[in-house]
Amino acid sequence: MNIRINQEVKEALEKGLPVVSLESTIISHGMPYPKNVETALKVEEEVRKNGAIPATIGIIDGVCVVGLTKDEIEQFATRKDVVKVSRRDLPVVMAKKLWGATTVATTMIVSKMAGIKVFVTGGIGGVHRGANETFDISADLQELANTDVLVVCAGAKAILDLPLTLEYLETFGVPVLGYKTDELPAFYSRHSGLNVDYNMDTTKECALVMYNKWNNGLKGGILLTNPIEEQYSLDFDKMDAIIKDACIKATKEGIKGKKLTPFLLSYIKDVTKGESLESNIELVLNNARVGAQIAKDYSELIHE
Repeated sequence: MNIRINQEVKEALEKGLPVVSLESTIISHGMPYPKNVETALKVEEEVRKNGAIPATIGIIDGVCVVGLTKDEIEQFATRKDVVKVSRRDLPVVMAKKLWGATTVATTMIVSKMAGIKVFVTGGIGGVHRGANETFDISADLQELANTDVLVVCAGAKAILDLPLTLEYLETFGVPVLGYKTDELPAFYSRHSGLNVDYNMDTTKECALVMYNKWNNGLKGGILLTNPIEEQYSLDFDKMDAIIKDACIKATKEGIKGKKLTPFLLSYIKDVTKGESLESNIELVLNNARVGAQIAKDYSELIHE
């Protein structure tokens, strides 16, 4: 695959230092400018503060870049021709030498190729509401079933059908862990009423799960769900009602596929007067702290 790893990340990987990968869809399609740039740089800074090297991943002129520069992040935030890239899109974007923002699935693929074991995001994709009729299920879930990367998130995006997403992950053998919680966080909210498979008390425990899974030939990803901090958490029932309204509006307007998630997130941001966007930013920063610590613990574990 056409891949370029920036010098800092390359040296860190060669020395066995902790590295955390970050996606670029949140920059190009997840937040408005200039919040997207500010957030991307803050997340990288948070990873550094907690002892790891950040590697934001994107596709530039068909080349997978591991470790975007500040200028490149700015371009991802402002260009209008950046394609949202999942697994199916990757070979086409490479062949056509396009710019592409990596989703959870594609970031996992490129992370594995580069040798990065920990990836931090906001929320994963999953089974969409009404999927029993639309069959709208994110490719993120299949990537988690097959690709050896630990993904730190605040749960699946709240716009999804969370019970069905958990069922899907169970079917494909993906461990769903909670960081210091028994309950699946619901992205903007700390609570969902659903249980995770296991509660992880420390980041070292998470690193040990990674080691024992992959060292014993058990292929596939691990999902670590990390609840948004209490002061930034939004009320679950209130958010659920807003999301239901957003889904109805999307159906009426015929919005689906790649355009659905950005539409729903934008609608929610407008209705909450920006409160959901601020929560989104804070949960990603929180995930960056935890992800960096896990990467550090895992690096120490495999180099003992």
